[in-house]
This record gives sequence, C-alpha cells and structure tokens, in this order.
Amino acid sequence: MENTEQEAIRRILAGDRDAFRVLMDRHLPAVLRMTYRITGNSVDAEEAAQEAFLLAYQKLPGFREQAAFGTWVYRIAMNCSFDLVKRRTRDLGWNAVPLDPGPTADNLAVSRGASPEAELLAGEALQRRERAMLTLTPMERTAFVLRHLEEQPVRDIAEALGVPVNSAKQAIFRAVAKLRRELTPHSSTTSADIRPPVFVKESR
Repeated sequence: MENTEQEAIRRILAGDRDAFRVLMDRHLPAVLRMTYRITGNSVDAEEAAQEAFLLAYQKLPGFREQAAFGTWVYRIAMNCSFDLVKRRTRDLGWNAVPLDPGPTADNLAVSRGASPEAELLAGEALQRRERAMLTLTPMERTAFVLRHLEEQPVRDIAEALGVPVNSAKQAIFRAVAKLRRELTPHSSTTSADIRPPVFVKESR
C-alpha cells in the first residue's frame, strides 16, 4: 500500500475523518464502475458504493495495513452490489439492464454522421443484449459481470456471492449459456450485429 494511503488511514484512526476523502477520491471511480455494471443503474450503483465505503470506514480499525485498501473496499462493494440487486429484484418496478456505463460499442461504431438505418441497427443490437441480461438471475448477473467484465478471480466472486467456489463457477457457466442462447444470430441477424460473451476463464 502506498505511503499516501497509509498516512490517510493513520490519520483516520487518530480521529481525522476528513482524511477518508483521500481514499474515496482514489478508489471511488473503480468501485462505481463495478457497482454500475452489477446494479444496472446509477442510483443503485451510487447507493452500493456509498454503503461499501461506509462499511470500510466502520471496519477500518480491523484493516491490515499490509493489504491493499483498494482491493479491500472493492470486495466489500462487490458484496454490497449483489445484496442490493437481490433486494431490488423483489420490486417489480426495478430493471437492471446496462452492462457498462458510458458509450457502448455500438454507439462508438456509429458516427455522428451515420445514417438513420445504421443507428437503428445499433439500437436493436443494444436492445437484444439488454433483453438477454434480463434472463439472468441476480447471482448469474453478478457472477458474469465480475468474471467477464471486471475480470475478478472466481474465488473472490464466490466470497462476494457467499457461495462455494464450485457454485460460483456454475453461476458463470449458466449465465454464459443463457446469454449465448439469447444472442445467437437468427436468419435476419448477422454476426457483426452482436458480440457474444467469451468463454469462461479458468479460475485463478
């Protein structure tokens, strides 16, 4: 851990609450990216991130300085995001869809001067991916995002999900299988329209 973070942690433990801002400013962007990918919307992403940093602050006296604070708070945020998704799925009005914040690959592929037809095709491809994500359970969605978008080790994913490693692997396989099935090109769809998920990586 860098000296700046070590000093900030020592100041926090000594009673300087403002020093926690140093840790938040450094690690909030990565945490928010991950919580957004799992929850699917900015409001829930911010709630999960805030909850994670609050828990990190409360548990800071037990933090081992030899470890990396960023990794530690990231893992807390993984768990907070999964718990929030499980709670939200009980609300029929909640809809977690987006895979990634910001411009999508389709948006980047369509220039500002693109024809209406090209924009329509890009929008249809995005909608297919969104509908495919809706077929996943909260555990499958979280496992898929953490493994294939955030590239987290399966062991860490299992810890965040609160399940054995084999169960986390099965959730990833199920998610990939469902997405492949939903995104399989039909007769009116070319392979260029969609980008199917990659194969499940070996556990690390």
